[in-house]
Amino acid sequence: MHINMCGAVMPNMTLSLPEDVYKIVKAHNEVRWSEIARRAIVDYAKKITLLNAMTHESELTEDDIMALDHKVKAGIQKHYKSKVSRSTGRKTDHSK
Repeated sequence: MHINMCGAVMPNMTLSLPEDVYKIVKAHNEVRWSEIARRAIVDYAKKITLLNAMTHESELTEDDIMALDHKVKAGIQKHYKSKVSRSTGRKTDHSK
């Protein structure tokens, strides 16, 4: 356990890093790496909490989600293909 500047008790956590990243971290002890890791974990945890709240009462199945995922990605692909074709002057087949 660790007590932060505000007096709050916070549990400790150990992380494993790839060797190349570890060397960079060790070479820069002026950086508060634990603070960077803590903020990244807190931010990600907040996103997961929000997603859980948004989907808590959802009746979508995994198959429904995958079908929606494919439709969204196909729409994005079509959008960017049309932008590329306009900028290059080529016609694009949008039937895919």
